[in-house]
Amino acid sequence: MPIAFGLDRLLADPTLRHALSGQRLALLAHPASVSADLTPALDALAACPDLRLSAAFGPQHGLRGDKQDNMVESADYLDPIHGIPIFSLYGEVRRPTAAMMETSDVLLIDLQDLGCRIYTFITTLRYMLEAAAAHGKRVYILDRPNPAGRPVEGLTLRPGWESFVGAGPLPMRHGLTLGELAGWFVRTLKLDLDWQVIPMRNWQPEASPGFGWPLGERTWINPSPNAPNLSMARCYAGTVMLEGTTLSEGRGTTRPLELFGAPDLDARALLTRMHALAPDWLAGCRLRECWFEPTFHKHAGQLCNGVQIHVEDGHYAHHLFRPWRLQALAFKAIRQLWPDYPLWRDFPYEYEFERLAIDLINGSPLLREWVDDPAATPADLDALARADEAAWEETRQAHLRSEYR
Repeated sequence: MPIAFGLDRLLADPTLRHALSGQRLALLAHPASVSADLTPALDALAACPDLRLSAAFGPQHGLRGDKQDNMVESADYLDPIHGIPIFSLYGEVRRPTAAMMETSDVLLIDLQDLGCRIYTFITTLRYMLEAAAAHGKRVYILDRPNPAGRPVEGLTLRPGWESFVGAGPLPMRHGLTLGELAGWFVRTLKLDLDWQVIPMRNWQPEASPGFGWPLGERTWINPSPNAPNLSMARCYAGTVMLEGTTLSEGRGTTRPLELFGAPDLDARALLTRMHALAPDWLAGCRLRECWFEPTFHKHAGQLCNGVQIHVEDGHYAHHLFRPWRLQALAFKAIRQLWPDYPLWRDFPYEYEFERLAIDLINGSPLLREWVDDPAATPADLDALARADEAAWEETRQAHLRSEYR
């Protein structure tokens, strides 16, 4: 039986839509919110005669996905086809206002996530659930796959480090779908909310070769401008940390967040040191020295020497690949080879102006402090991470949906 996402099931089943009949509906979506035939969710839902769309919301990058990264905002506008207001949740506000919430009775959330704590759609999900609870609105989560699958990796966000890239005490790679995350938020935050998930049918997160993404069945659509393919989604829990460094993460190239480098980097020396420090942290993928010249963003117009992470061929081993450890190891190797390398980038990051981006990304200073401590070893970071990962594995059991087991 072919896979069906939550949106597909809602569109195909009049009984699922019956409870929505006569209600004013608002949709939270982005460019990857499409049906099986690639119709945008907004258009597909508007075409249902028994449904009434009254508004829509766009997260970071906009409903149409036309905006680039960090703090590039979208404005509200009136949809020219459907004549409904489109509210930006990454512009003047990041939490919906009371006026926005009053435009609907029921909120439909259809967002393709990447399975990583820092991806801001998770934070927008939390904010919308909290607003719906505060204003007495019903919520339907139209579930989609976690393309990074079920593995868990990384340090848990520490108390006091919540931000727009850290919605709660999750590890970097959480292993939940958006619907499962919604359940975790509702229970953890003790929200008084009328909500439900329309689950996927026949999602098999352990099935090869997709391991979370239905390769060969569904077309990959960028959920954000720099998420062009499944390889990026697999690498993202590690390569996203590059945003907090002076190294290019490949923005301005055709392989963003699958490679990294800089004009003054010696990639061969770096790879040699990484293999010497913790070769098991490099398992499950292949690493290749590469050269690239970003057309925009960091080091634009400069030739960079770097490393590309390959996770798309027969050498990819889903349960051995640990992107967070791999990228952390690259930072540690740089610090050992070139102790004075200006690695950490100090700049305004996702509306935070005081704390370093690398610390916000990791949910604490622990990763940075490990990199900068000459005496700290891979075993030290591994011990910290393993404790957090084991605790999360136990916590998340209550939130894994039976349909996906």
